[in-house]
Amino acid sequence: MSGNWLILENSGRVARVGLAREGAIVRRAELDTARRHARELVPTIDAMLRAESLAPRDLTGVIAGRGPGSYTGLRVGLSTAKALAYALGCELRTIDTFAAIAEQAPADAQSVWVIADALQEQVYAQRFDRTAAGWVPFQELRIVAASEWLKWLPKGAWASGPGVAVYDSRVPLDCPRVPEADREARAESAFAVGMRVKPLSREELFALEPLYLRGSSAEEKAKSEVAKGERPA
Repeated sequence: MSGNWLILENSGRVARVGLAREGAIVRRAELDTARRHARELVPTIDAMLRAESLAPRDLTGVIAGRGPGSYTGLRVGLSTAKALAYALGCELRTIDTFAAIAEQAPADAQSVWVIADALQEQVYAQRFDRTAAGWVPFQELRIVAASEWLKWLPKGAWASGPGVAVYDSRVPLDCPRVPEADREARAESAFAVGMRVKPLSREELFALEPLYLRGSSAEEKAKSEVAKGERPA
């Protein structure tokens, strides 16, 4: 875990930026929804490096969350990560945001469902189980109707992720909730997960896209209008 690592997690309501040195997070910053675009993100990174007397060329690599989450936030975060890795020739590692959120589950949790609101009564959902090697996905990330996901919840399974706030009243009482402060990925958990994945090859770097599972709201609306024989606005 040696070296200098920049961490970018732009999937949530707040964009999180971190800097790790020799295995520990030494700098953190948060950008709210109104400020997480490129013209705020890059100066934040620069200020963070300067505070540690580092230049961009001193970065060992960049760890970036690929979602699911905010379309705009993910595009900005991944575009910035790709540009830095390409220009500096450093490593780029990407993580699934839900894996970082699972990492933040309480010590007594053995199984956790991470969800995010996918709108239209749907959720992004993925279950993780604790093993001797750490948290591992029980299944692939998917989009399902919230009513269907609620049927899958076994007694005692923990619920986490930003979607819990939306569906909390419908989650059974015998399914404990991860504390609200731990339902969005932080720099520490993103860094921990990032250290367990392989760096992207040059070809993978250029092909990298956010983990959407489906198009943006505008794209979905256009598809719906085409299906109905209407002309998109």
